[in-house]
Amino acid sequence: MLQPLPNRISFQEFIEWKPEGKRYELHDGIIIEMAQPLGEHEEVTGFLTKKLGTELDRLSLRYLIPKTALVKPLENESAYSPDILIVNKDNLQFEPYWKKESTVTQAASIPLVVEVVSTNWRDDYYIKYAIYEQIGIPEYWIVDYLALGGRSFLGNPKIPTIFICSLIEGEYQMTKFRNNDCIHSPTFPELNLTVQQIFNAD
Repeated sequence: MLQPLPNRISFQEFIEWKPEGKRYELHDGIIIEMAQPLGEHEEVTGFLTKKLGTELDRLSLRYLIPKTALVKPLENESAYSPDILIVNKDNLQFEPYWKKESTVTQAASIPLVVEVVSTNWRDDYYIKYAIYEQIGIPEYWIVDYLALGGRSFLGNPKIPTIFICSLIEGEYQMTKFRNNDCIHSPTFPELNLTVQQIFNAD
């Protein structure tokens, strides 16, 4: 569970305060400590990172997958730590916070972001969905391997699902993938992975 810490602070204060070793986010000036993820969560994240990294190499794309970089909307005092963030190296020269704070703010720097859902599922389905859409990030995955999200998303009974949100005319269009569906990624159209392979991390 996310544990909010007191005191509303600026992004710069957050960066100067943030200690090593734990994950934190800043939500409208409030520091949020991220809980230690479950083992399965780490398996799914690690598997996807490996597969996406392999695809980056195969296509010789000038992208990287940083370990602890943040995504910051310019409009408010927030900073998010995605489970997987793919960064376009060619745009980093235009990022105001990259060199000192390893933080990206521009859609041109972020072709794809992935959130693997934990107990704070509303953050991924509502807050980050809206923020990533507002920034203009072209593609956002919500990987809900435990079916923790609301029934309006997952159905009743809830079914583990991967949602791929593609930015079309400034708004996300959400497509759901389940079971043995082969996912379709606009960023990586030749990626050959089923939902079950991802959830099994195998």
